[in-house]
Amino acid sequence: MHIFGVDIGGSGIKGAPVDLDLGDLADERHKVLTPHPATPDSVADGVKEVVEHFGWTGPVGITFPGVVTGGATIRTAANVDKSWIDVDARALLSDRLGGLPVTVVNDADAAGVAEVQFGAGRDRQGTVILLTFGTGIGSAVFSDGVLVPNTELGHLELNGHDAETRASTKAKDDHELTWEHWAKRVTRYLAHVEMLFSPELFIIGGGVSRKSQKFLPLIEGIQAEIVPAQLQNNAGIVGAAMRAAKAY
Repeated sequence: MHIFGVDIGGSGIKGAPVDLDLGDLADERHKVLTPHPATPDSVADGVKEVVEHFGWTGPVGITFPGVVTGGATIRTAANVDKSWIDVDARALLSDRLGGLPVTVVNDADAAGVAEVQFGAGRDRQGTVILLTFGTGIGSAVFSDGVLVPNTELGHLELNGHDAETRASTKAKDDHELTWEHWAKRVTRYLAHVEMLFSPELFIIGGGVSRKSQKFLPLIEGIQAEIVPAQLQNNAGIVGAAMRAAKAY
């Protein structure tokens, strides 16, 4: 079964048909740059461009980098334009896609659902936390495989700062940090999350998961097992498609 997934990020909007039997992309993904400012209309145009690239005409699952309630309404917009707040994203995006059925889900929740079903969290019990490091830090928390939605742990306060402003991949790039220096920041962040939730497993996702060998060996003192996301930066696309399939 193939369903289309789109992942809206702070830097790019990417999507592809997903083979839900395999939990993998059915075609090479297509990506456009996230517009700046990332307003609802401009982002919706980007989503339309990605979907139309494949000539897709069925249900579409779409992630959003913020809190999504009721599968539709945007409540936070830390890394896109604030005009998204209170927007019915499902209605907006469905209309822009010519009436196609649309499901909207938090981006990290989508990635987590995919990793728990098909990737590094498969068959893992207890508390599992996926963290996506990119423009910000997204989080998905699972208890015995059940998602606690919209956790937004990237906005925990860490040393007087919003955690994602210190430990995201964007922070690494903006401050020109070495892998060693950034790994120390990530370690402090993981220690804080571990103190609050005592997970058995951390899954590290986002684009930086492709380079996990550069920083994961540098993280020390965390009791939980730490592994890279197996689906890497495609997890959001896969999870979005999974949600759309469940809804339609």
